[in-house]
Amino acid sequence: MLAILKQRNYGLLFSGRIVTNIGDSIYFIAAMWLVYELSGSAFYTGLAGFLTQIPNVLQFLIGPLVDRWPIRATLLWTQALQAVLVLLIPLAAWFDFLSVTLVLIVMPILTCIDAFAYPTELKALPMVLKKEELPSGNALFSFAYQGVDLIFNAIAGLLTAAFGAALLFIIDSFTFCIAFLLFSFLRIPHQKTQSENTKHARTVLHTYFAELKEGLSILFRTIMAATLVGAILCNLAIGAALAVMPAFADERQGAAVYGFYLAAMSCGALIGALLASSFSKLPIGKATIITVLLASASWAAAAFVPWTWLSITLYGLAWVPIGCINVTFATIIQTLLPVSLIGRVTSASASFSTIAMPIGSLAGGYAATLIPVVWVFCCAGIGVALLSVTWLFHPKLRRLGPLASLSPELLGFKDYKEKETS
Repeated sequence: MLAILKQRNYGLLFSGRIVTNIGDSIYFIAAMWLVYELSGSAFYTGLAGFLTQIPNVLQFLIGPLVDRWPIRATLLWTQALQAVLVLLIPLAAWFDFLSVTLVLIVMPILTCIDAFAYPTELKALPMVLKKEELPSGNALFSFAYQGVDLIFNAIAGLLTAAFGAALLFIIDSFTFCIAFLLFSFLRIPHQKTQSENTKHARTVLHTYFAELKEGLSILFRTIMAATLVGAILCNLAIGAALAVMPAFADERQGAAVYGFYLAAMSCGALIGALLASSFSKLPIGKATIITVLLASASWAAAAFVPWTWLSITLYGLAWVPIGCINVTFATIIQTLLPVSLIGRVTSASASFSTIAMPIGSLAGGYAATLIPVVWVFCCAGIGVALLSVTWLFHPKLRRLGPLASLSPELLGFKDYKEKETS
């Protein structure tokens, strides 16, 4: 697995992903805690979660742009814009006009910019790796995502408790500058986009909507449509949990513990990502149903155990199946779909699978004003089981076999071939 890191382009993508995720981890911890600190209310953290996740819901709109724009230029612009924008928070604190409103404005803008980066990186993988290297490439990418979160969520929580949230945004800007430098050395082979291959005289706008329609068609006319239902229900619960997490942690030990809960989430997802190769060799349908049910029970138990470290551990274990499933489905898309379609399909899938998270954030924040936070956290854990229920009652999902047995025809991808130059 580690041998592919010696490949220049993949090594740069991987290193850039790590540095970017360091910035994302620091930013999320600092921003959510700053909102809670400035407002003193779980409702506002729920509102912050809602506003931050809205750009992710609209990712399907950027899919055709990701497929059209040059990979290197897209990555460079996203890092540069985030590096500048994130500095508004410490500047506001320095000149004494920092407010909840400003943080709530900056947070979704940063998320919107970052929404272009991840699908662009996923699109780049099949262009720098061989087909048989993609499972390892995805697993390492997930390691970069979850492993960094594991370490820096905890570190950011401790730094926030020690020095305050505003200082962390300066560090955050520095990480985006480093990622910009790493991505500047990328040399991605040119890949003709679908719009370049089409010689008909169509307007850019018409082409955009045609490509958008094709991405949505793949999402809603294949087995992926069935997976979205469970993902939406599951993400409703996750959104509620993340919204009340600062208040839940504050009832235990404060900002440091908040960082450890998020670190446990990343640790669980990381372990799941590393186990994804083994997971994909099992019947995926049955494995998903059973492991997610166990995850739900572990999460619900984490709400009430009196020992904080046991609670953190149980919460982390609940994320192991989620890490397995995320990596497995990313590999399925990259393996069975043409490169020219990956950007829009990945973006559309991300949009609609997370569509319930903003609603969950608002609902969780509001519920915490009516009932104890611990019960909101527990109900969120129980809600994760809805993913298992969905798969259990859908015959095609329930019967999904190992990854090696899947084919474009089985998943409904057979009508979406790479278009040749006419």
